[in-house]
Amino acid sequence: MSAPVLRAVDAVVVRVPDLDAGLAFYRDRLGHELLWRHDAIGQAGLRLPGGESELVLATDVPPGPAWLVDAVEPAVARVVAAGGRVVSPPADVPVGRVAVVEDVFGNALVLIDLSRGRYRTDADGRVTGVTPAPAPPP
Repeated sequence: MSAPVLRAVDAVVVRVPDLDAGLAFYRDRLGHELLWRHDAIGQAGLRLPGGESELVLATDVPPGPAWLVDAVEPAVARVVAAGGRVVSPPADVPVGRVAVVEDVFGNALVLIDLSRGRYRTDADGRVTGVTPAPAPPP
């Protein structure tokens, strides 16, 4: 058996009407630290203590978990080979690739890889670019 497809929960997405309102609640009232804010895509990432997962506030993405995978295309192929189906084919996002699949029970799974890297931010947490992912070992 090969390695599991789903490596970790990358993020849990929560829909908000706008980023300022979402940040007023989750950052200012609930105390989550802002990691990054990307106004152009309507998303902001906040720290979830005790792990690598983030709470992502989004204005136009459905709520739910986003699953970290090594690479989106092979992960999609494994889900399809196991009887699942593609809902949204692999597409580029600033930090890598993303796709949405359904398992054999009809559950949507958002798959993301961080193949391009992680967000680079200024002192206010606004995204200024992407720090490239380290090259895989030879």
